[in-house]
Amino acid sequence: MKPSRSTKSNFDNFDLLATLVAVVSPQGQCLFVNSAFEDQIGLSRRSLVGGHLPQWFVLPRQLQETLAAVARNDYASGRFDAMLKRLPGMQPEALPVHVIVNQTDSADRVLVEMIEIEQQTRQDREERALDQAQANKELIRNLAHEIKNPLGGIRGAAQLLQMELQSKELTEYTQVIVQEADRLQALVDRLLAPHRKPHVVGDVNIHEVCERVRALILAEFPRGLAVQRDYDTSIPEFRGDREQLIQAVLNIAHNAAQALTQRIAEGDACIVLRTRVTRQVTIGKTRYRLALELHIEDNGPGVPDSIRDRIFYPLVSGREGGSGLGLTLAQTFVQQHQGTIECDSTPGQTIFKILIPLP
Repeated sequence: MKPSRSTKSNFDNFDLLATLVAVVSPQGQCLFVNSAFEDQIGLSRRSLVGGHLPQWFVLPRQLQETLAAVARNDYASGRFDAMLKRLPGMQPEALPVHVIVNQTDSADRVLVEMIEIEQQTRQDREERALDQAQANKELIRNLAHEIKNPLGGIRGAAQLLQMELQSKELTEYTQVIVQEADRLQALVDRLLAPHRKPHVVGDVNIHEVCERVRALILAEFPRGLAVQRDYDTSIPEFRGDREQLIQAVLNIAHNAAQALTQRIAEGDACIVLRTRVTRQVTIGKTRYRLALELHIEDNGPGVPDSIRDRIFYPLVSGREGGSGLGLTLAQTFVQQHQGTIECDSTPGQTIFKILIPLP
């Protein structure tokens, strides 16, 4: 049984989906698979169509029974978790998926959708991060405005009081008030900075961004720290805000350098800037054909367990005296490029991974 030309045209829309999709007969014969399925199995559509879909499952019986039940109209949709086989040599060899089997408008066709369980978990995590970032933005904006008004009054009153005081000892107290008010004002300005500056879009070469960050880090930490390059020079330019990306990468690299204080003293501190192209990547709920993958890796002690789930929250810092704004600003700038930041940290190796869609 072969799909008609008009049916093929309808099937082509499935290639736009990030999830794995197969259209099969009630017996499990593949009539169509989308490009995401091809990528994960490691075979072309031509090789897969006409074959038996259940053979690609570690335990095929559950899919066979669900296909038959849906085709008989025992129920309209069935769901279960399964392990999907892949070509030998691919890693991992079996992919955990959540399978959804649905009826179609034709009795001789059944739609099978497979969602990578890891991808689903990552999407949920990214959605929570986006929601949290939006909530943080509103909180910061409201809090900053609430602080600014009384802060200006406190500073002004201290200056007026200082003009009336004759005692030098007493004026030192008013100077402390003015200085602390200025410090808080600077903190508020930093909180509001990413929401004030316009998004200046131009052509961005990610390696120019990395080289600028590398130069700045080495200028501040000239001894005991190596900043290594591992670049894929084939990565194309893309549209973005160069200064925002420099600031985002610099904030992460600077945090890494400050976490390496002990190793810098010992002379074996290392930060690696690594660029790669990744294909068929899902960011949020959107699948992109190509994306930039930038790693900022260090050999420091790792992110403390107590703050690992909150490192992108504002005012959360693992370093005494830190403002807790660097990673929050980095996340904001990357999200403005439709990208995302992930962190994988163990003692001796911390990797911040930035993903940004490429044209």
